[in-house]
Amino acid sequence: MKRIIIVSTCFLLISASNLFAQKDRIEYLPNVDKKKLHFAYYLGLNNKGFKVTYNPSNALVLDENSDYITVEESLGFNIGLVVGYNLNEHISVRFEPGLSSNTKTITYAEDVVAGLSPSNVRDIPGTYLRLPLLLKLSTKRLDNMRAFVIGGVSYDYNFSSNQNNPDDNTSGQFRMKTSNFMYEVGVGVDIYLQWFKFSPSIRGIFAINNELVYDDVPSPFTAPVDYLGTRGIFINFTFQ
Repeated sequence: MKRIIIVSTCFLLISASNLFAQKDRIEYLPNVDKKKLHFAYYLGLNNKGFKVTYNPSNALVLDENSDYITVEESLGFNIGLVVGYNLNEHISVRFEPGLSSNTKTITYAEDVVAGLSPSNVRDIPGTYLRLPLLLKLSTKRLDNMRAFVIGGVSYDYNFSSNQNNPDDNTSGQFRMKTSNFMYEVGVGVDIYLQWFKFSPSIRGIFAINNELVYDDVPSPFTAPVDYLGTRGIFINFTFQ
């Protein structure tokens, strides 16, 4: 995840510096931001994992730094639409419905769960319908660029949640909640090109609620976990 943050930040800085360095530029799309209502689409990548916190009263977990559960993050993709409404020159409200998908892997400490399940490893696919409502704050346009910050909340529907599966971890089935809520914050830059506006951005995504579905009978797989929620980095490329 750190590598993605560094690469994405460098990309945004290089894009901005290239635009600042060029003088006497033609101003492209001078009226594009004067429209109150506008539409766009985005493509992107994500790197998702889980934040895990433990119940300190559970004797199976010694402290929050325990290696009881190890999370392996993975890359995935994002795709969606943008419906934006400009409140004024610098503030807009955006609705960005889309799909986000990737697969994460968690590994339990083998000595704790040995013999209780076919495996101590869980591959957890996640395909989410994301419905973010965001506020975008933009700087004043300078030639063919302007920077922005963006943030808001999202309802995420997990098609791969496995929530209603009658089997649980004792049968090798890891279950998560179908309906979840996230918040996200990010930065980006609008780049005005001859035919369209290109807006790369990098965002942090964080689950608000606990996404874990506990086993029907308390077990070492779920009982020690106080909170398990998605966290990740999204890199979106928006075209308007």
